[in-house]
Amino acid sequence: MYSAHVINDGDFTKTVYNLVKESRFSEAIKILHGIPESSSTRAGLSLLAYCYFYIQDFNNAASYYEQLTEMYPDNDDYKLYYTQSLYQACSYDQAFQVSNKLIENPKYTGPVTKLQAAIKYSQEDVLSAKSLVDACPSDDPDKEVNLGCLLYKDGNYEEALAKFVNAIQNQGFKPYLAYNVALCYYRLKEYGPSLKYCADIIEKGIRDHPELSIGMQTEGIEVRSVGNTLTLHETSLTEAFNLKAAIEYQLKNIDAAREALTDMPPRAEYELDAVTLHNQALMNFEQNPSEGFEKLQFLLQQNPFPPETFANLLLLYCQHECYDLAADILAENAHLTYKYLTPYLYDFLDAIITQQTSPSDAYQKLDELASRHTEQLRKLAKQVQEHRNRGDIEIVKKAIMEYEECLDRYIPVLMGQAKIYWDLENYPQVEKIFRKSAEFCNEHDTWRLNVAHVLFMQENKFKEATGFYEPLVKKNYSEILNVNAIVLANLCVSYIMTSQNEEAEELMRKIEKEEDQMSFEDPDKKYFHHCIINLVIGTLYCSKGNYEFGISRVMKSLEPYNKKLGTDTWFYTKRCFLSLIENLAKHMIVLRDAIIQECVQFLESCELHGKSVRTVAYPTLSEENEVPNGKETVSYEARKLKYLLLKLQNY
Repeated sequence: MYSAHVINDGDFTKTVYNLVKESRFSEAIKILHGIPESSSTRAGLSLLAYCYFYIQDFNNAASYYEQLTEMYPDNDDYKLYYTQSLYQACSYDQAFQVSNKLIENPKYTGPVTKLQAAIKYSQEDVLSAKSLVDACPSDDPDKEVNLGCLLYKDGNYEEALAKFVNAIQNQGFKPYLAYNVALCYYRLKEYGPSLKYCADIIEKGIRDHPELSIGMQTEGIEVRSVGNTLTLHETSLTEAFNLKAAIEYQLKNIDAAREALTDMPPRAEYELDAVTLHNQALMNFEQNPSEGFEKLQFLLQQNPFPPETFANLLLLYCQHECYDLAADILAENAHLTYKYLTPYLYDFLDAIITQQTSPSDAYQKLDELASRHTEQLRKLAKQVQEHRNRGDIEIVKKAIMEYEECLDRYIPVLMGQAKIYWDLENYPQVEKIFRKSAEFCNEHDTWRLNVAHVLFMQENKFKEATGFYEPLVKKNYSEILNVNAIVLANLCVSYIMTSQNEEAEELMRKIEKEEDQMSFEDPDKKYFHHCIINLVIGTLYCSKGNYEFGISRVMKSLEPYNKKLGTDTWFYTKRCFLSLIENLAKHMIVLRDAIIQECVQFLESCELHGKSVRTVAYPTLSEENEVPNGKETVSYEARKLKYLLLKLQNY
């Protein structure tokens, strides 16, 4: 008979210590849990608590250290570790209570005072935190860093920056100090220096810790999770990559922002910290809005969660016109409103949500907000001019930043007002609203773009619309695919409607050439700019009654079908075909048989390539990853349209 090998106390302790020495904490925990006796011995409990702390599972660490403090009440080391674990687990009140038991012991006075300051800082009790930091010895190197953190909390970013830079000069390069410096630069909107410090942190991480697999995920290399180890925490890599992603996102470099998130050391989704999860939701929102909403809703139920989560979830609901859901979130989380929403943002969201039930009340609320902002903008513009006359360069810079921040708050209010009349298709009134704001906004791209749209929609101001669209396109002419496809389409239509066909053709050739080049470099990526332009032009000609040319443009827009046929492109394609069939049935137009045959061949191609393409624009969360049923596919609808065309031809 075979007998199982029993690990004695000496064996398992030695084995576990070796694993801990090699930073293989998860494996050590598995072995310890596999031996029931280990959870009742001092060595076993200490090792479990230590390992859980190092993989940043602070709740379990606190639980085991609590047992140790009860078993060995005279051992103050365990009380200190217990306090640290509670603090990291965000159990601040309990951590403070335990720390008070240590404060009288001279051996622990220094670390406990700093720990209590950190607890009060996390509870946003800045005054108590400052008094505790002030009580620390002046020669303590952490004191200057902690004072910098307090200054940062108060919004004194320049003074905080000076403290952190001085700490680096005195202590040498440390990742967490470099991150603090980068964060201050970010708050001051000096993105260049901020990215430089992030790069320094990442470079040090790559050099010192190749085992963290930095950047390998982006390169498509399959790597296992590195876990939430203390090593990862000490490198500040997660923080640096998140900050880099935030900067790229602010600069509208969305692809670079996503890349920064995939470059960070790989972890399983359940291991991700709240900030990374929030940034993933935000920066991948256009590609997967359902998942983005799920992640933000999940974060809102955690404690703590990134402060931006509440506002971003509400704004995204409003952006996607889920106003009822936004209203529900506000009602269910009234306690978060005062903490996480500024008075401006609350008033703005209230007005936007009110618009659904009472547009007139919403307009009045937005008008009050707009009046406050225009008054503030005039005041700030006057200050900028006064400081320029005095030659105060630094003060001018700060005043300009304040003016731009105020303008960034004013633009959404203005657009909210305009949307009320836009939805009523009262475009002259929308234009009037924009004209009144030209004093402040005439150089703002968002304002210029929306002025162009409202001029375009009036159908008798294509020349004026061209004047607004052209500068926006020319600014990005060298990277034209970065321009929104509908802007390019509207500019092409404006050219055609003002007899500038050569300009329209040149622009379309440029776009087609860029798409071909990008498709050659990345064959799997889809580009819809040329497709959308042809769809818009085709729809325009169909609406004017020139179906022969219009339908030919629409059909051309979906070539090649495997890259251009999608839910949205099919929606606009079938509208044109339904309009064509309706007019044929009413005998209002006549088409040559050759054109009808081309349409039939086109629909057969759509039928072939559209078997898995949905026709439902917004499936529910449960349906999103399921195979669509037969009647919700392009293939089914293409067959129906082909049947109607052939039936009309036979009549």
